[in-house]
Amino acid sequence: MRHLALRTGVRWKISIAIAAVGALVAVALSLVVHNAARVSMLDNARDTQLGRLDWAQRLYDPNKKTQALGAKINDPLLPKPLRDKANDRRRSTFVDEHHNNAPDVWAASPLPNGDVLSVHNVYRDSAGVLDDLDRALVIGSVSVVIGGCALGVLIGGQLSRRLRKAAAAAGKIAQGQTDLRVRDAIGGVVRDETDELARAVDALTDTLQERVAAERRVTADIAHELRTPVTGLLTAAELLPPGRPTELVRNRAQALRTLVEDVLEVARLDSASERAELQEIALGEFVSRRVTVLDPEVKVRVVHESWVNTDPRRLERILGNLLGNAAKHGSTPVEVTVEGRVVRVRDHGPGFPEDLLREGPSRFRTGSSDRAGHGHGLGLTIAAGQAKVLGARLTFRNAAPEGAKISGGAIAVLWLPEHAPTNTGSYPVLPRTRA
Repeated sequence: MRHLALRTGVRWKISIAIAAVGALVAVALSLVVHNAARVSMLDNARDTQLGRLDWAQRLYDPNKKTQALGAKINDPLLPKPLRDKANDRRRSTFVDEHHNNAPDVWAASPLPNGDVLSVHNVYRDSAGVLDDLDRALVIGSVSVVIGGCALGVLIGGQLSRRLRKAAAAAGKIAQGQTDLRVRDAIGGVVRDETDELARAVDALTDTLQERVAAERRVTADIAHELRTPVTGLLTAAELLPPGRPTELVRNRAQALRTLVEDVLEVARLDSASERAELQEIALGEFVSRRVTVLDPEVKVRVVHESWVNTDPRRLERILGNLLGNAAKHGSTPVEVTVEGRVVRVRDHGPGFPEDLLREGPSRFRTGSSDRAGHGHGLGLTIAAGQAKVLGARLTFRNAAPEGAKISGGAIAVLWLPEHAPTNTGSYPVLPRTRA
């Protein structure tokens, strides 16, 4: 069972956090203010009633049932707690808040003759004041939440923007723009954790570049040093007397020389020092002529002719490596299709290995056992490097439908750009054909 994951940005997470904290603080303060105001108003009401009760006692007339200031003798509505305290010869107050939040405030005092003198009043104004206070507190709380959201969007937006810039810069570095620096990409005057992350990524990039450059130098130096002795070995093999052992030595020496030349070519492509020498050619005619020379048995089909500005020597090298890979690891028939600026090379073998489809060509890796056993994995690496020099794009896929256990062959597609060699231009999107 798949677990659904909600993806939210840092901006909204910060906004929600600030709004939630603001709401909690506002609610807590509102409750405290409301209760404090209520207690203060009730205390004032009790004091007022006690003051009225004192004046009523001074003006007390035993012959009247209703006294001055609205005081009453032995009021039948007197609450029981007040009556009990009066019986204990104690004066006291009592608050009853069940009348629509308008508190009834009582004050009672025992008289010498055993009667109870009491005053009573309903403080409706205090209820209105509390309602106005609650309304103001609600408006204030909502304002705090809205202000917190706005502040969170502002702060989170700035942080999110810097993180997106850092991610975009890191992605460009991963695509090969090694001269780019994350710290320069995010910019800004304020220094925060994003700058620390950027510095760490830049330091990691520099370290990886140094290691890759060192490995490339070692590879190029080794291949260069091997070139002279391998050439001498091949020359010496030509002087051996004819025979099967001589033929084996010559074949191995020639294979070693080819490997050294390929490694040197890969080193040159890795150094990014290669430049294309452009010519305008008819792509269909050029491919047909070169493929016929490389392998007459390969069928070439020109769907649509197109003139392109490219380097013929490098294009021929790409075609030769793709056809050589198809011959070594695939099965006949091998087909080449030219459609506009797109060249397809297809074989009917077991297809490309999953690692190559997922990660692209890798030197000294020939894939699974079905497509391995010959070569050193440099052919497709060189083809991809030469395509990059041309500003082209080289993609790989298998012809089998998704989910099929048996591949219908490997398909390498070369997409030549509209503006060579540095601008990749717009690539035509062509439907995939099934065989």
